[in-house]
Amino acid sequence: MKRCFFAAVCMFLAVLASAGYCEDWPQFRGINRDGKSPETGLLKTWPAEGPKLLWTYEELGDGFGSLSIADGAVYATGLAGAQGVVYALDLDGKLKWKKEYGPDWTGDRPGTRTTPTCEDGKLYLVSGKGKIVCLDAATGDVTWSLDAVAQFKGKIPNWGIAESPLIVGNEALCTPGGPEASVIALDKKTGKVLWTTKELSEGSSYCSPILVPAGRSPIAVTMLVNLVVGIVPETGKVLWQQVHRTRVPVHAVSPVYDNGYLYVTSGYGSGGDMFKLSADGRQISKLWSDKNLDCHHGGVVALDGCIYGSSSNGNWICLQEKDGQMMFKDRGVGKGSIIYADGMFYCFGETGTLGLVKASPQKYDLVSSFKIPKGSREAWAHPAISNGILYLRRGNALMAYDIKQK
Repeated sequence: MKRCFFAAVCMFLAVLASAGYCEDWPQFRGINRDGKSPETGLLKTWPAEGPKLLWTYEELGDGFGSLSIADGAVYATGLAGAQGVVYALDLDGKLKWKKEYGPDWTGDRPGTRTTPTCEDGKLYLVSGKGKIVCLDAATGDVTWSLDAVAQFKGKIPNWGIAESPLIVGNEALCTPGGPEASVIALDKKTGKVLWTTKELSEGSSYCSPILVPAGRSPIAVTMLVNLVVGIVPETGKVLWQQVHRTRVPVHAVSPVYDNGYLYVTSGYGSGGDMFKLSADGRQISKLWSDKNLDCHHGGVVALDGCIYGSSSNGNWICLQEKDGQMMFKDRGVGKGSIIYADGMFYCFGETGTLGLVKASPQKYDLVSSFKIPKGSREAWAHPAISNGILYLRRGNALMAYDIKQK
């Protein structure tokens, strides 16, 4: 029964996305955590000053987490003093509520890292210190919380825990990185521990897990300090693990899956690895490695047989999935994050320049670009698109742009 349930969940999400009915952006990097929106009817060019700015909100507090949009609200996290705060805005940019959830990251690069995961009227997040919190999406009241790093004796990485929980069925998956508890599953309603990965004691490494729809039931995939792992969500059984070591153990880019291909990449010159999953997802083999696309934390997009993203040195790169051949390299808007919608890439440089790029493996075809007018510090939050609105965050500032065709 469990296998049928999880398979049905994946099929339901896939049908919604392919039909273009999903206008929400309910979690980190969209409905399927792949940086792709199913929306259509979006602008193909922008004026020099950018698309129409609908509203701004400049009181989020310090943070690098992205935005979630669900059920008529926009959710974000920010640091106020030493406390982490969740902000809920309406679609006109007016504050609905804000609630503290406990201490968050005040170390190197202070600010919140997590993007709230919205599901069935609840919000799920992980603080930079490893506290997992479930809140009521309508009020911000805390439903339950768990200090996972303390309970499982995990080690907080140099720049804090940077993760957004993955909801699978009745479970909330996250990565405290403790002995025999690299990954854990909690009951999403109560916070009760359902399982831990007894076979794994690798530390957490800034990665948010994804769900891969392989075979009869999906597989949870994430990156740890030295490993890429595939896990059965129902039980926590580790199906496979592959070594992926880097000079600096930062794996802040979630893996991407596309038609049997699983790609991982990390910064600091380490580059990426492409793997091939068996039809049932229970076996994995490495196909190739590449040093050019050493994406630091801006994410990558898999589209039509290619992988797109920015390297640590600021080049935008396209690689073929089948063999790793580099199709183009271009400076573009500089190092940054990427999402995709309606035939276009949205490339958000970390200095605050946003580029609209035609999706093609032939070249980095920059159609329009502009500098966002608000915010300071690094623009590390990934863009989000919902119902024809593009949301951008830089530090404490959130901007909403109308990108619908008229």
